[in-house]
Amino acid sequence: MARAKPKTTKRGKSPQAGRSRRGTRQNEVMALKIPSPRRLDVEIKEIFARCIEKLGFVPNVLRAYTLRPDKFHHFRNYSNALMLGDSGLSKLEREMIAVTVSSLNHCYYCITAHGAAVRQLSGDPSLGEKVAMNYRAAPLSARQRVMLDFAAKLTETPDRIEEADRQRLRESGFSDEDIFDICDVTGFYNMTNRLASGVDMQPNPEYHKFAR
Repeated sequence: MARAKPKTTKRGKSPQAGRSRRGTRQNEVMALKIPSPRRLDVEIKEIFARCIEKLGFVPNVLRAYTLRPDKFHHFRNYSNALMLGDSGLSKLEREMIAVTVSSLNHCYYCITAHGAAVRQLSGDPSLGEKVAMNYRAAPLSARQRVMLDFAAKLTETPDRIEEADRQRLRESGFSDEDIFDICDVTGFYNMTNRLASGVDMQPNPEYHKFAR
């Protein structure tokens, strides 16, 4: 039996023409619709203006969260406290955890965004890719390797974490507060990876050019 020809528009094109290859993304941010910038509250608009002033663009994760404005503020405040607040972990080490976790979860958005941060903070253009591909092959200190081993195990087999794993961190110079922060960062990016994958969140193109 001959197949029916697809319906065409007045211009003779199939209605599927022009859609993204994946057929779901409605904008460059994610697969779900986001509010018009005109509908954003004043505080969010001010935050976006500061992003543009500092970075030159608004990270798509923040644009995605405008779909749930109350959660936007919670996410931003928690993320900033986690990644920029006081900690025995350096900012670079926290970004390394983010990339390692995101690599294991195959999260394109977070690998791209936080890989750029690793390049920028380390001054090594290749380090972000090395950590993303296989942190075990990256040129890390013994302390960083133990930290990422723990983050990887907590991501892949959390039920197998034992006191011996925490003790290895202590022997590498991490305090109990540091261990808490390692777990906090690891847990946070396991959450955001799943959110980003679930909504098909796309990284800003600018991230690919950072620190090259």
